[in-house]
Amino acid sequence: MSGRPIIHGIVEIEQGRDRIEEVDLEFSNGERRLYRRLQPRGHGAVIVAALPDPETILLIREYACGVDRYELGLPKGRIDRGESPLEAANRELKEEAGFGARRLRVLRNLTLVPTYMAHQTYLVLAEELYPERLPGDEPEPLDVIPWRLDALDRLMLRDDCSEGRSLAALFIVREFLAKGRPGR
Repeated sequence: MSGRPIIHGIVEIEQGRDRIEEVDLEFSNGERRLYRRLQPRGHGAVIVAALPDPETILLIREYACGVDRYELGLPKGRIDRGESPLEAANRELKEEAGFGARRLRVLRNLTLVPTYMAHQTYLVLAEELYPERLPGDEPEPLDVIPWRLDALDRLMLRDDCSEGRSLAALFIVREFLAKGRPGR
């Protein structure tokens, strides 16, 4: 593979909560194409892997309008203006699960459909939890469900756990912990 395609132009074709752009690209073989990409407004998002102990992770159960059912997943949300990913993760954890964390660490970024969307989600490991609740924007209280990391094989096959970021994050965290926390 050669270098990245040449961008000959970017035209904003729709503006609302998010921006849709048409990108004129030329590839190394001379092929030229128009791609559409979604440029979300805002500062990205966080997904929080909160560990009350080394073998357990906290899931939340919340209504998912897109699939019209309740889903199990990790606490998550947008990064507010002026917040760092770690601050946003701790806030979301307090709002959604009723816990804060004394130790937070960004493990990596995750993308959603990177072929046409620029959205970034920071996967944050939260440890040394303590009870603290902040009011959130959820329309109803969320159930908090402790789940053993050694039982992820059962979780991934449940119909009510289908959100890709949560599933990927759970396995990334399990591998990170199993490998002895590289980088410490």
